Amino acid sequence: MFFRLQVLIAAAGLLVSSITTCAAGNVLVEAESFRDKGGWKVDQQFADIMGSYFLLAHGMGRAVENAKTTLSFPTKGVYYLWVRTRNWAPGKWDAPGRFQVVVDGKTVDSVLGTNPGWSWQSAGKVKISGTEVPIELKDLTGFDGRCDALFFSTDSQNVPPDDLTKLAAWRRQISGLPEVPSATVEFDVVIVGGGIAGCAAALAADKQGLKVALIHDRPLLGGNASSEVRVHTLGIYGKGETMLKGLDTKHWPNGSAKAIPDTTKRHKTMDAAKNVHQFLCWRAYDANTQHSRITSIDARQTESGEIKCFSAPVFIDCTGDGWIGYWAGAEFRYGRESSDTYAETWSKHGDKWSPKVADSRTMGSSLLWNSERAGAPVTFPEVPWAMDVAKGHAATSGEWYWEYSSNDKHQIDDAEEIRDHLLRAIYGSFSNAKKDPKNANTRLKWVGYLSGKRESLRLVGDYIYTMTDAAERRTFPDTVVEERREIDVHYQLEKSSFLSRALFYKTGGTYYIPFRSLYSKNIDNLMMAGRCFSCSHIGLGGPRVMKTTGQMGIATGYAAWLCKKYKTTPRGIYKAHIEELRGLIGY
Repeated sequence: MFFRLQVLIAAAGLLVSSITTCAAGNVLVEAESFRDKGGWKVDQQFADIMGSYFLLAHGMGRAVENAKTTLSFPTKGVYYLWVRTRNWAPGKWDAPGRFQVVVDGKTVDSVLGTNPGWSWQSAGKVKISGTEVPIELKDLTGFDGRCDALFFSTDSQNVPPDDLTKLAAWRRQISGLPEVPSATVEFDVVIVGGGIAGCAAALAADKQGLKVALIHDRPLLGGNASSEVRVHTLGIYGKGETMLKGLDTKHWPNGSAKAIPDTTKRHKTMDAAKNVHQFLCWRAYDANTQHSRITSIDARQTESGEIKCFSAPVFIDCTGDGWIGYWAGAEFRYGRESSDTYAETWSKHGDKWSPKVADSRTMGSSLLWNSERAGAPVTFPEVPWAMDVAKGHAATSGEWYWEYSSNDKHQIDDAEEIRDHLLRAIYGSFSNAKKDPKNANTRLKWVGYLSGKRESLRLVGDYIYTMTDAAERRTFPDTVVEERREIDVHYQLEKSSFLSRALFYKTGGTYYIPFRSLYSKNIDNLMMAGRCFSCSHIGLGGPRVMKTTGQMGIATGYAAWLCKKYKTTPRGIYKAHIEELRGLIGY
C-alpha cells in the first residue's frame, strides 16, 4: 500500500493548504488554521498517508479547551455541515475521541468522531445568522479526538469525497489552491528534518558560511530529543563535542520534563547560527528531480498553508523516514535482511536477532509517559476501548520499552494505527493501575502523542553499513563517525503487543562509519544523516542514537561546503577530497 498511496499523493498534491475558503455557498476551513487552538494540538505526523494535518484533543482523559476561529460566510441562511474526522478505536463502546462543533455560541447536536476511518461525517443543518460567525471545536472526552476540516454548504447534496485522490482534486476546486509553489527560494544547502542530525548538519554548514535552509515540521527542534517526545541523547560525541554540546541533552529519565530546558538550549544554539534560516512548522511534501539530481523540494507551512519551493545544489535528508530520498527515487531498504545476507547471525538469539528469511519487521515506535501524585484522590474515566490492548497490565509510567512493531504493520503506512495502539496501551494500563487503592491520588502528568520512531526506510549509499563492520571494528579511509555503544536491537515480547526487549551485542571497542554510507547511491546530490543512513537492520542498531547521528550531520554539513567549493557531488568529495572533509571534522 505504501508505494501505491505515495504515488497517488504526489500526483494529486494531496497535502492541502490550511486556509479558509468562502465561495458560491460553500465554506471550507482546515482545522489546523483555527486562530485559537485552545487545548487542541496540531498533528502533522500522518499527513503523507491520510492527506492533511489535523487538530488532536490530547487531554489525557480531561476535555481540552475549545479551539476557536471566525468564519466568513457568503450569505445568511441554512447550511449543511460535514466534518472530516475519525473514530480511532471503533468497537462496542462509545468512541473515545468524541467532540462537537459550536456555531455562533450554539452547540450543534451531532456528536462527531464516531465513524471508523478518516471520512466526512455529517453534522446536520446549522443556521447562519451573520456573515462573520465564531466557530468552536468542543472536546467531550480528552481522549484524542481529531478534526481535519469543516465544510459548510447550502447544497445538501454537495458531500465531500472520502477517496484521497478525489478529495485532493475537490479541495483544490473548492479553495482554488495552486498545484505548485509560486515562489522559489535559493540556498547553498537544504536540510529537511530538525532533529539532532539536521541541527548538527546546519551548524557545520553555517560554520563554513553556507546559506542554509533548515526545514522542520514541528515548532520545536530536536526530534526525539525535543520536549515533545522526550528521549535523552545517547552515544558519544566523536570529534563533534563542541558542536553537539549545544544540541544534546542531559541524561534525565526518558519522558522527563527536564527535556524542556534542553530544548530551550538547543533553540538558543540554533538561533545563534546566523546563516541558518529556520523554517519551523514547515513540512516537505515532494522532491523535484532532473535525471539523477534533486533540483528542489516543495514544502508547506502547517498552519497558514503557504507553500514554497526550496532550491539548492545539494540536499541532506534528516527526516528519519527518508522522505526526500523516497520522493527523489533513491534506492532504499525496509525491514530485516535475512541473517545470511550480510552474515549477521547471532545464534544465541536466532530469529529475534536476525531472521533466516527476510521480513518486514523493524524496531518499533514508542510513546513515553508518566504520572504524578496529587494532594487528593483523582478519578480516571473508564476506557473499555483500551482494554483489549492493555488487558491486565497495570502501570503508572512508561519508558523506552513501551514500543510497538509488527511484521504486518508498516512504520509509515500504519503510523497512525501504531501510535493509537500505544495510546490504548497507556490509558488501559493506567486504568488498571488506578484500581489499586495505593494509586487513588495518582494522575497522569504527561503522555506523548508524537511517536518516537527508531527505524523505517534506510536509504542506500555507496556502502551499506552492517553488523560485521561494527563487530570487527573495521576502519575506513573515509571514516567520519565513530561510536562505542553495543549493537542494540529490539524485539516485541510475545506476551505483550506494546512492550519490547533490547538485545545488546558487545563490539569490544570503538567502531567507525564511512562517508560512503551518508550519501545516496543513485541520487547524485543527496546526503542523509540520522536513522535513514545506509545500513542493514542490524547495522542500524548501534549508531542510531542521537549523538552518533549528530556526528553524521556534522559530516554532511561540512561535505555540503566542499561540494560548493569544488562544484562537485558528495561522491566526488569521497573520491577526491575525503582527507579535507576528515580534517574539517577533526581527524
